[in-house]
Amino acid sequence: MNDIMIRILLAKLGDGYDEALLRLGKALLDAGFEVIYTNTQEPEAIVISALQESVDHIGITILPDADINDLGKIIELLARENASDIQVTAGGFLAEKDIPTAKGMGISEFFPKGTTYQQLVKWAKEHIVPIDS
Repeated sequence: MNDIMIRILLAKLGDGYDEALLRLGKALLDAGFEVIYTNTQEPEAIVISALQESVDHIGITILPDADINDLGKIIELLARENASDIQVTAGGFLAEKDIPTAKGMGISEFFPKGTTYQQLVKWAKEHIVPIDS
């Protein structure tokens, strides 16, 4: 394995459930990733944080009151900042029928509610690569 630490920004759309996101962060840290957590819920602030922290990946938790269109806005803002190489995944509360919509917006993978931390870490190890600086 290379010595480059992969940096992941964890954020959420919607209110509540900080504990699960913090547990995911711990699981990713234990697996060797560098994790940055932001409590911000605005797409603009999430993208600014990702750029300031030079992350390789953004993981978004979707909570029950979130607007799916905010996922598309994050992808759009990354493109506007010439940062489309930052991969974005999402997971959580989203109707199964809306998952293709999220992927169509540019979300690389969606993890439904109930996905285990072990499954998320395995996916991250297999699919997240560092962005060349």
